[in-house]
Amino acid sequence: MGEQGAKAVLFEQFARVGKALASGKRLELLDILAQGERTVESLARAAQLGMTTASAHLQTLKRANLVVTRGEGTKVHYRLAGSDVAALYALVRAVADAHLPDVEAARADYFGAGDGAEHVSREELLRRVELGDVVVLDVRPREEYQAGHIPGAVSVPLDELAGKLGEISADQEVVAYCRGSYCVLAHDAVRLLTAHGRPARRLAEGMLEWRLAELPVETT
Repeated sequence: MGEQGAKAVLFEQFARVGKALASGKRLELLDILAQGERTVESLARAAQLGMTTASAHLQTLKRANLVVTRGEGTKVHYRLAGSDVAALYALVRAVADAHLPDVEAARADYFGAGDGAEHVSREELLRRVELGDVVVLDVRPREEYQAGHIPGAVSVPLDELAGKLGEISADQEVVAYCRGSYCVLAHDAVRLLTAHGRPARRLAEGMLEWRLAELPVETT
């Protein structure tokens, strides 16, 4: 094999990663896995996919070594192959946001009214948690909370929040967060809380960015 042939083989290896990422659903699966390990069944539910389709997407990611698996009885658990995969996913989003005008329109459609609402930075949240003058609400599914959450955060999944409003004081501000800066759960939580007289803002980003910043994480 000549030099050009060897170079072509090398760049084809790089392309394997690009090909594995070339699906919106596979990126969504990486987004979910950035929260922690999940079974195939759990991933299929979270991404609203059939089991066969979810398994096919996961196998594509596995062939590119972006995810790894472990068996537990009859169940197969998937997780990201490393924090660099989460960083790559975050970078793909950032590049798309910077260079594709359609991203902004799609985000506005997804988040709906209130996308521009006031938010809290990571630095401000850490300061206020230390002062003890804020309630931090994790509105992700409970299994994601258990896999890792902001220290001191209370788990109230979004689909349970309406039924627990009576447990949330109107005298202390709530900061809600979810998976990341492109996750709608925290937006919906803030809309619900403020509509019922609870002062609330959302964390500007989410658990993905929190982990990538190497900030403290608790597990349950």
